Amino acid sequence: MSDKDKIKVLTVVGPTASGKTALAVALAKAFDGEVISADSMQIYKEMSIATAKPDEEEKDGVVHHLMDFLPPSEIFSVADYVEQAGKIIEDVHKRGKLPIICGGTGLYIDSLLKGVKFTEEKFDPKLREKLNEEYKEFGIEPLLERLKEIDFESYEKLKVERNPKRVIRALEIYETSGVTMSEQIKNSLPEELPYDTVKIGLKCADRQNLYNRINLRVDLMMERGLLEEAREVLKKPLGATAVMAIGYKELAPYFNGEKNLDECIEHLKQETRRYAKRQLTWFGRDKDINWILTDECRNFEDVFQKAADICGSAGLVKK
Repeated sequence: MSDKDKIKVLTVVGPTASGKTALAVALAKAFDGEVISADSMQIYKEMSIATAKPDEEEKDGVVHHLMDFLPPSEIFSVADYVEQAGKIIEDVHKRGKLPIICGGTGLYIDSLLKGVKFTEEKFDPKLREKLNEEYKEFGIEPLLERLKEIDFESYEKLKVERNPKRVIRALEIYETSGVTMSEQIKNSLPEELPYDTVKIGLKCADRQNLYNRINLRVDLMMERGLLEEAREVLKKPLGATAVMAIGYKELAPYFNGEKNLDECIEHLKQETRRYAKRQLTWFGRDKDINWILTDECRNFEDVFQKAADICGSAGLVKK
């Protein structure tokens, strides 16, 4: 299938606090699109402030999909995302609209745009519990060293990302199937990409400018009621996906009387900055992303115009 016969998909990616949502909304209004969220935490109900979920004013009348639809106790996998997002892309396209993927969960985005086919995976609850206990007791380094011995390709990616859930899953896959995660991924890729994709990325030329934005965002979240939201969320049973959300577990020591609030807020800012760094590393591997350096733009209109020019060069037509 040639690119002209494929569904054209616009993608807006980047680290947290880079301005993805505002740009995706502006592009949707200009190019008659609908936004499909690619954020692994904005899918959950009752988790709004910490996940920077856009409110109705920020959506500005633009339809948003895969957002605010699942209770935090439910697990939502990358396979679930690819299946649901793929159906939405087809529906949006059939209605004559432009599908716009917007988010910072790189695994979701890459798996969707590469057309990864997921097979039913074996799951050993005893093995997972054992690996989780090892992580709690010894940290992530011993698990990474074990992964290095059996699947160096996955190790090279995950040693930077340092996501314990994914490291444990990589070890699980090998222990239960004898096939490495990197081999599994290669075997799941189709011969050609399913979509004709235009990728726009937002980042700062000076990373400190991004970190300053993150620090300010956390302060604004606290003003909007993050403390109260975290208190309520932490009272509820959280599934394996939701429990990883940044913004709640970092405030838990305050509720437990272990740390004062200022210490917890500073830890939250630090963890968010670390997450942004991991996002930049992930997206930095993608040579097809057209990057816009937001701190070298005069204002949002300048950012939007650069993005609109990229869209125009790719054959997208304004309303």
